[in-house]
Amino acid sequence: MKIHHRIHSEERPYSCNVCNKSFSQHGNLKRHVCIHSGERPCSCNVCKKSFSEQGTLKIHWRIHSGECPYSCDVCNKLFIQLGHLKIHQCTHSGECMYSCDVCKKSFSGQGALKVHQRIHNGVRPYSCNVCKKSFSVQCSLKIHQRIHSGERLYSCDVCNK
Repeated sequence: MKIHHRIHSEERPYSCNVCNKSFSQHGNLKRHVCIHSGERPCSCNVCKKSFSEQGTLKIHWRIHSGECPYSCDVCNKLFIQLGHLKIHQCTHSGECMYSCDVCKKSFSGQGALKVHQRIHNGVRPYSCNVCKKSFSVQCSLKIHQRIHSGERLYSCDVCNK
């Protein structure tokens, strides 16, 4: 019960020795440390994608199984994750919109707003390990890295370039 009470108090006795983020439970710190170590011990037996937590793998598995346990009560659209349903429901209600304090653009999810704000604050957390060019979103980095790897997604059917 003592461990449970920490959830409701400010007590966070476990801290990360890399970033100093603190946690109320040791298990939460253990999961967090995987962010820094890059350890991903749980892997999908279908597509080989790996995850730091078993719960995340379980949610990922729904992509392959087709299981969509959450549905919108307005339009019946199905979702793999509850969080995705909640963000979707904002489109019907108009509520829970997150607005950029700089340009007033609105977003249905806080995560999308946070990524958008990088345009204004110049934060570029993703950088190329070859040339050190940095990007505000991970997908832009992945596209850029093809320059170095030579990977081409499309080729001309006439000259193969």
